[in-house]
Amino acid sequence: MTQTIEMGRREFLVKSAAATGALAIGFKLPGAARAADGATQVPEVTHWIVIQPDDTVVIRIARSELGQGTFTGLAQLVAEELECDWSKVRPEYADVNEHVRRNRIFKDMSTGGSRGIRDSQEYVRQAGASAREMLVAAAAQEWGVPASECKAAKSVISHSSGKRTTFGKVAAAASRLEIPKEPKLKDPKDWKLIGTSPARFDIPDKTTGKQIYAADVRLPGMVYASLVQCPVFGGKLKSFDQSKIKGMRGVKSVVPGDDWVAVVADNWWRANQAVKALPVEWDVGENGNVSSASIMQFLRTGIEAKDAPVARKDGDAAGALAGAAKVIEAEYYAPYLNHATMEPQTAAALVTDDRVEVWVGTQNGEATIAAASETAGIPLENVYVHKMHAGGGFGRRGPHQEYTKQAVKIAQTLRGTPVRLQWSREEDMRQGRYRPVALVKLRAGLDKDGNWTGWHVRQADQSIIITVRPAMIKDGVDPINTRCFQDNPYTIANFTNEYAMRNTHVPPGFWRAVAHTNNPFFRECFIDELALAAGKDPYQFRRPYLQGKKDLGVLDAVAKAAAWDKPVPKGVHRGIAVVDSYGSFTAAVVEISVEGGNVIDVKRVIVAIDSGHVVHPDAVKAQMEGAVVWGLSAVMHEEITIENGRVVQSNFADYPVLRLAETPPKVETIIMPTGGFWGGVGEPPIGGVIPALCNALFAATGKRVRSMPLKNHGFSYKT
Repeated sequence: MTQTIEMGRREFLVKSAAATGALAIGFKLPGAARAADGATQVPEVTHWIVIQPDDTVVIRIARSELGQGTFTGLAQLVAEELECDWSKVRPEYADVNEHVRRNRIFKDMSTGGSRGIRDSQEYVRQAGASAREMLVAAAAQEWGVPASECKAAKSVISHSSGKRTTFGKVAAAASRLEIPKEPKLKDPKDWKLIGTSPARFDIPDKTTGKQIYAADVRLPGMVYASLVQCPVFGGKLKSFDQSKIKGMRGVKSVVPGDDWVAVVADNWWRANQAVKALPVEWDVGENGNVSSASIMQFLRTGIEAKDAPVARKDGDAAGALAGAAKVIEAEYYAPYLNHATMEPQTAAALVTDDRVEVWVGTQNGEATIAAASETAGIPLENVYVHKMHAGGGFGRRGPHQEYTKQAVKIAQTLRGTPVRLQWSREEDMRQGRYRPVALVKLRAGLDKDGNWTGWHVRQADQSIIITVRPAMIKDGVDPINTRCFQDNPYTIANFTNEYAMRNTHVPPGFWRAVAHTNNPFFRECFIDELALAAGKDPYQFRRPYLQGKKDLGVLDAVAKAAAWDKPVPKGVHRGIAVVDSYGSFTAAVVEISVEGGNVIDVKRVIVAIDSGHVVHPDAVKAQMEGAVVWGLSAVMHEEITIENGRVVQSNFADYPVLRLAETPPKVETIIMPTGGFWGGVGEPPIGGVIPALCNALFAATGKRVRSMPLKNHGFSYKT
């Protein structure tokens, strides 16, 4: 006999995790948080911090946890200034709806560009310091003593008279005080928690499999949707024959969009099988003839154009090249790349007459709430976003929220019924927002002594920023895509960077480190070409042009770690590169051997980073190691190609990523914060790895590879 337990929807959401491990979502009223027993409401000390009577400290996190450790790092920043007991800290996502209704009270909910810590650090530390001052003031008022005579440590407030109280006992009184406008922050030398590596909050549940992602969401009465989208970007849905799937088990409805059609069923597998069987006709428009070859021809028009917008101009590059003793010239190319997140794009939605709820692993809560509001035609204040940890992001779950819009549109046809839309792996691969293709021509001049005298760079690529923030385009130059050239650190008196925008129908998107993955490959490999032409060591060739720059510190660090001044073992070859990005400075050395002329054995990778300050060293180390894997995967394997306007690749079989057997046995990280600034960590370490590997490959084979991926040149990794 099966027993059915009836419960309300809210009760189900709160209790289901404890019962099944499936889902737990708390519903908060504005300005309050649930106490540990769920029975009473606890007032905020500030909108960032709630302290419960048992001294549990709830810290609200506005950024997204994507595996980079933001949930822990941001909590550390707050707790450092709050002077609370770290063992009682519990992070939770800041409410996106509350953020909107209270005039963006949590500042910024976008997590990208390695900005989670560096752009939040000041105001979240101020939040902790403000709350500390309020708690101390509340205790002082209770005791009738000056607040200056009291101090806080480990969630306890004490006075020289011997009086003591805890944060939990004075939190309610503190919440009624005015929030200090300019709280005093600690001097870095007094930090006790920042710079240490406490256990991360996100790891235990991920390790045990308890972590709930958007793809795991289950709600009472939920139905499931799978879709297909026009295979040619920019095309439209023309027709479909619903009668062909009418009798398929579990199918409930078919929902069309402008350029997609979804099948809703009682489980996702049935929905996916039905949508595969659904006859669909598309109007592909004029883009049905586009190919990778035609895109390359289009890029070449930018390289060969008589002139192009100027991103940077120092001195007289043309004159320097005309008078050079030797001129070196090369073209480099990088293909479209997909994010290939482990969790495909997924969103669950529930739409009623005056309310929308969305469950999603998003990198930008504000973009998600805006997308849901626009699609449903419901005011922002009536939209509720339940943020989940994302199963990979890398930029894919940021401003481009088409999966959220689709989920809401489908849910509109089934008002009162929750719908979970999940893209298939094939849709995820063929409907990405790809790192743009890029073709670059570089020319440089050397004098008779091998000194670098002039440099000209012409870029031709597809702009990302014009699709999401066109106002950032100034005089035809994309400030994102010109990074590494427009802001390059090398002191060359005569330098010109030109940028020829060439946009195609393939949608571009932010991809982990974006231009700081392809442009360092172009720049740092070309500089190795200059060193060879000058008859100089590639490390020593760079040093004079980086004097006085923090780049030199990380370059010297990896060279020292690699014992660059000493011979390598027979058969081992190495390459070096330096790249600054996202406010940090990085360098890399890669050591390889090559077997049979084409099998690369990556023996050792050394990466150094100076990010100014470091919050959680172990998380930084993990990010650096992950960046090595990311870079090695991209340079060898990854490529999106276009035929008949369509993406050719469909799954990991034809879009492989680095396998465990291909990862290097040694990844050495050098964390060398010099203080005084806050740099990013998640993306910067990638930049040096790709060119360092390719420079090592040249040292080993004498073959200069000027396009990615390496597999197209006959290379593979040793497994």
